[in-house]
Amino acid sequence: MRATGVIALFFGLAVTALAQRGTPPSPPQNQPDNMKEATAPTQPILKVFQFPADQIPRVDGKDDDWTMVPDSYAVTLADMHDDEKKHGRPDPKDLDVKVKVGWVKGLNRLYFLYEAYDNYWDFADPGLHNDTFEIVVDGDRSGGPLIPRFRNNSDQDPWDAHFSMHGVQAQNYHIMTPPLGKDWALAWGCNSYVKNLPYANAAYHYDFKPGESGKLLLEFWITPFDYAGCEGPQRAVESVLKENKLIGLSWAVLDYDDANSESHTFWNLSRQHTMYGNASELVAFRLMPLEAQFRKFEANWSFEVVDMDRRLVAFRDETSGKATSWKWQFGDGTNSTEQHPVHQYGKGGDFIVTLEVTGPEGTSKREKIWDVSVR
Repeated sequence: MRATGVIALFFGLAVTALAQRGTPPSPPQNQPDNMKEATAPTQPILKVFQFPADQIPRVDGKDDDWTMVPDSYAVTLADMHDDEKKHGRPDPKDLDVKVKVGWVKGLNRLYFLYEAYDNYWDFADPGLHNDTFEIVVDGDRSGGPLIPRFRNNSDQDPWDAHFSMHGVQAQNYHIMTPPLGKDWALAWGCNSYVKNLPYANAAYHYDFKPGESGKLLLEFWITPFDYAGCEGPQRAVESVLKENKLIGLSWAVLDYDDANSESHTFWNLSRQHTMYGNASELVAFRLMPLEAQFRKFEANWSFEVVDMDRRLVAFRDETSGKATSWKWQFGDGTNSTEQHPVHQYGKGGDFIVTLEVTGPEGTSKREKIWDVSVR
């Protein structure tokens, strides 16, 4: 079979397998130049736990790294709904799920701990017939379609859409729970690199066989992207994660209970069934600051050379904790008491710059040797 035939066959199978998920939403009406303000999210904003930099979770299929995460961060099946209306409410004897999400300041990664009990684990068949944890992430919360079915221009060729926008501005991962002779996840689109190192990693722990009951523990992390095109990672743009940022994130649990049937239950965190292909329907999650017990009063700072010809450097205080006074020494005999000073050096060189901060918790100093260098 020719390559184009293989691609067409795969695309057709994927569309067929996912067709039952409902009809796409109506296209938006034309907006005037003074566009209306976006509607506020209808669900409460959920939380992403910040791990201290010295306690980053190991991806080893164990949950001991997650004991520090309070239960207030957990999302359970009780927070989700069966939007195909096969079950009125969750039955923990049939399926029980708990999810925690974390992040680390300075890393553009989202860490997940997925714990699930199922009375019938269905994962022996090939293809998409597999108990699945499906997540969708929109790192800059820009919203909009991420699969060809919901493309903005309905007259666009589906394959042009597939290779230009599928999974590009938001990413969908069908994570096999568990995999059996399969890759750990389907990254839905033409950018499969997003599910591999150095952009993702996963580990499982379970002791059941297909058709049996038992508990599964899945630990993984992914990298959200503002742009993740088919061209490959050389053009991809990671979403920058920072404290108090809101991201779009949702997930669904696809629970099969019969190896001879394609029927499954679709437990959804989003209130919109089609969140799997429209990032505007995701839930807002906030990247939280460190919990109080992990915070330290510690000086830190960054800088940017604003104008190399003028040797103009902008400094930014990034102290953790509450500072009430700042003392900068720029390494050329001058200083400043501003929090975020801009300094012009009289001549080129490599400089030792120091910031000393004072606050209710005491004094802290951070010196950087030769980081600041101007011509």
